[in-house]
Amino acid sequence: MSGESSPIRILSVDDHPLFRTGIAALLATQPDMAIIAEATNGREAIQQFRAHRPDITLMDLQMPQMNGLDALIAIRREFPEAWIIMLTTYSGDVQIMRAMQVGARAYLLKNALDNELLTTIRAVHGGKKALSAEASFELAEHSTSEALTPAEIDVLRLIAGGNANKEIAARLGVTEETVKGRVKNILAKLGANDRTHAAVIGLKRGIIQSTDLNE
Repeated sequence: MSGESSPIRILSVDDHPLFRTGIAALLATQPDMAIIAEATNGREAIQQFRAHRPDITLMDLQMPQMNGLDALIAIRREFPEAWIIMLTTYSGDVQIMRAMQVGARAYLLKNALDNELLTTIRAVHGGKKALSAEASFELAEHSTSEALTPAEIDVLRLIAGGNANKEIAARLGVTEETVKGRVKNILAKLGANDRTHAAVIGLKRGIIQSTDLNE
């Protein structure tokens, strides 16, 4: 990593130009930080990381072509020492845990940046990990919740896509009774009132993604 006399070298990754401009303007006011490269999707992020080897990468979660989570995994597979901060509008606890488990050093919400971002960049550069306050609350709220199984997540994804039990059974190659059993488990584990409520909770917590609805 850079010495104290050199600025923290930062790669900014986000598909929204205005957001990247805002980040650049904020960091330009800091003498100990410098943006050395930008990327608009996960694939570009990997290429830019290889080319510049930044000290810190600011990574958006939802992007076209390759999302931030997949880019994080790919970068850390090639560069295990990479320090990546996830910036997102998604506060779901499952999304947060997934990012931290595969190597993110911090998870911040885009609606609470400014000083929090600057503090987090310095903390991560100093070897620490960090979560935004809202992300911490999400993790605490669901810390004792029983996780859905992969099979139940498959059913929830199809429920969110508007499929009836018969259609789900056909898609997954199981019986309708099996689907009904999984739906019952999903409702109980999520504390949901009905199928629609379960889908909403699944999206909010990051168990399923909005992109799943188009499958």
